[in-house]
Amino acid sequence: MIHDLGSVAAELDRVRRRPAAGSAPPVLAGFTVDVAEGSAESYAGRVRQVLLAVLDLALTAEFGDDDLPAERFPDWFTAISGSGGEVLRDFARDGRTAYLNRGAGNPWPTQNWIFRFDPDDDSRGWEFWDVVPVGPAQVRVWVDSWGESFFGSLELLWLLYTAGAAHVEGPEVRKASAWVSEAHER
Repeated sequence: MIHDLGSVAAELDRVRRRPAAGSAPPVLAGFTVDVAEGSAESYAGRVRQVLLAVLDLALTAEFGDDDLPAERFPDWFTAISGSGGEVLRDFARDGRTAYLNRGAGNPWPTQNWIFRFDPDDDSRGWEFWDVVPVGPAQVRVWVDSWGESFFGSLELLWLLYTAGAAHVEGPEVRKASAWVSEAHER
């Protein structure tokens, strides 16, 4: 699926604020995340902070052969991704180890990770929908995968782990009513 500027702008809006209950597609894919450090709310904030930076870049930058600016990303994310940053936080280091132990692949350099959000790149098979705390140390990250249960999501797993996940399950495709009950009926 190629992401156009309109879909990226809608995705950015969903990062900024929870979408309305009636706006969801029929099904969403959910990742259940066990948070290693801090509250579920602080974890959700870290995920949103990185997505805000990259989706804003996707809307405003020219993706070419040059490196894209990474100064809007939190230091912990650029540090764990090996491109500067000054703050290597324990949750990011532990998340990187959990990602590697999962066998999901190699660590993502910041620029490679950013380029997965190029609106013309068709390798990212998902769009962010919501992140919902479902327990004191657990969140569910919902994405629109256009009904697919198998889709390119390694860049998402990198973010979820380096933001402080101890373990990530999924994706699991479920009716959107599951998201509505978690996000709007609590």
